[in-house]
Amino acid sequence: MRKLHLQMQMSVDGFVSTGPNDEQKWVTWAWAEIKQYVLDLAESADTEIIGRKLAVDYIPYWLNTFDRPDDPMHVISKIKATQKKIVFTKTLTASEWENTELAKGNLADEVNRLKGESGKNIIVYGGSSFVSALLKEGLIDEVHLIVNPVDLGRGVSVFSNLESWQALRLKKSITYDSGLVLLNYELK
Repeated sequence: MRKLHLQMQMSVDGFVSTGPNDEQKWVTWAWAEIKQYVLDLAESADTEIIGRKLAVDYIPYWLNTFDRPDDPMHVISKIKATQKKIVFTKTLTASEWENTELAKGNLADEVNRLKGESGKNIIVYGGSSFVSALLKEGLIDEVHLIVNPVDLGRGVSVFSNLESWQALRLKKSITYDSGLVLLNYELK
C-alpha cells in the first residue's frame, strides 16, 4: 500500500502560516541546503494531492516555473510535471490543468482509494486547512517538517483540529547551517 507523505514548513512554535491566505513570508530561504532532501522526497511520489484553495495559485506557479529553466525551482517543477495531481474540491466541476483530476467524494474514502492503487507514494505540501483535515482523519503516514528558526507567536497550526494526541516515531532529523531543522516522523 502506498503511503501519504506531508512536507511542510513550520515555525518553532508550530505554526505553518500567519494569515488567511497561508502567508509564509517568515520562511527561511535555504534552498541549497534542503534541495536534495526535497528532491528525493518528491521523486518518491508519483501522485500529489492538493486542496482546492491552494490549487488555484499553486498549480499555475509550478507550470510557469517549468517554463523557466533558469529558475532555482525548475528542477523540482520537472518532477511535479510528471506527477498526477488530485485536487480535492466540492466546488470545481472540471480541471483546467493538465494531468490533474478532481476528487469530489469523501476525503477518507478518496485518499484510501489512492493509497490502494499501485505506484509510488503520494505527497501533500499544504494548504493548512487541507492538511489539517488529512491529519484529523489519520490519513497522513509520514511528516517531513522543515522547522524554521522563528517563533511567530500566533498563526495557523495544522495540528489544532486533532481530537486526541498523536504518537509519532522519529525516523530522521537533519540540522542545517541556516538554522533549519528537518524532522521526519512516522505517524503511529
